[in-house]
Amino acid sequence: MRVAMIGTGYVGLVSGACFADFGHVVTCIDKDAEKIARLEAGEMPIFEPGLEKLVAANVREGRLFFTTEAATAVREADAVFIAVGTPSRRGDGYADLTYVYSAAEEIAGLIDGFTVVVTKSTVPVGTGDEVEAIIRRGRPDADFAVVSNPEFLREGAAISDFKRPDRVVVGTEEERAQEVMRELYRPLFLNETPILFTSRRTSELIKYAANAFLAVKITFINEIADLCEAVGADVQQVSRGIGLDNRIGSKFLHAGPGYGGSCFPKDTVALVRTAQDAGAPVRLVETTVEVNDARKKAMAAKVAKALGGELKGKTVGVLGLTFKPNTDDMREAPSLDIIPALQAGGATVQAFDPEGHEARQLLRDVDFKAGPYEAAEGADVLVILTEWDQFRALDLDRIKLLMRQPLVVDLRNIYRPDDMKRRGFRYVSVGRA
Repeated sequence: MRVAMIGTGYVGLVSGACFADFGHVVTCIDKDAEKIARLEAGEMPIFEPGLEKLVAANVREGRLFFTTEAATAVREADAVFIAVGTPSRRGDGYADLTYVYSAAEEIAGLIDGFTVVVTKSTVPVGTGDEVEAIIRRGRPDADFAVVSNPEFLREGAAISDFKRPDRVVVGTEEERAQEVMRELYRPLFLNETPILFTSRRTSELIKYAANAFLAVKITFINEIADLCEAVGADVQQVSRGIGLDNRIGSKFLHAGPGYGGSCFPKDTVALVRTAQDAGAPVRLVETTVEVNDARKKAMAAKVAKALGGELKGKTVGVLGLTFKPNTDDMREAPSLDIIPALQAGGATVQAFDPEGHEARQLLRDVDFKAGPYEAAEGADVLVILTEWDQFRALDLDRIKLLMRQPLVVDLRNIYRPDDMKRRGFRYVSVGRA
């Protein structure tokens, strides 16, 4: 089948490359000429393990193309995907649908023959109705169907998630559109991947509900971690004890500095706004948003407490800046709250992240180092903010010699307290004695 993918951001590029790898002919479209030129040269605009190799292979095989001109690709496409950004709107937290509606207007003037227009972007309930109305106004005679097909890709594991998903959700009750979507995802039938067909509005809500539930789960275990510290319990054992219950499950029960990234922060706020407008407020999600925002800010106080309550004149080494490992995504990363708070208290910050290049534009007055040992050198405390694999097996004897004092604040619990004590460190973690 022929696919046009409008948007070459995280979702569009990964989805386009994976569809091409399924055997479809995919054209990825973006108005950013510089980005398209980089993609044609084999340069990835994002860091995602395996993506560069996947893109190169499908370009070489003649299944994946990049362009700034949408006309031919959309006109020839069986399915046109809208995979543009839907950031939080400034001031009120609603999803900004400007790019989605702009794409719909462009599509209206280009489609030819029956075309399935697929909203891949994360959008509030009812967005598909408006996309359909925009296209219908622009082309009253057009033969098309608007479908919701939300993505469930984890940054750092997106290719695996696309090719071996837990489920595929498709929102449409139009039989011709269902057939097109079945054909697009036919390679997944071998793995017996569940494909759930729903109404369009139900599909849109599934995406928000899934992200909100996971955000609630993360925030729940973070609050339990605070309770563990207060009563002398171990949050990791609590997590294991409750996670072994099949009704609960073990995933997303890792205590830390709060969730960040491109999805959970904006999607939870957007769901809150949608629910308020509908007169059916989601109080649990509202509280989750508030608690998570407060938690990220509170982590700086945890570091200060480890230093005896005084940050002024101290040097803080930071390991990890991105919101999670195996990505270069800095959106809503805890580091963006924690580091400025440390600096406001008078600390000097020196930091390292393997892929956090964007941090140089987002964080001021940080001494960016070339590696973890350089970040530890001369530090009064070493703070682990992101659990990159290379931070899990540091030469602790070397770290100890480099630091002014052997103090580690591990906000990801990647080391064992007993091991750190035996190595001569004062070790502070989350939800553990």
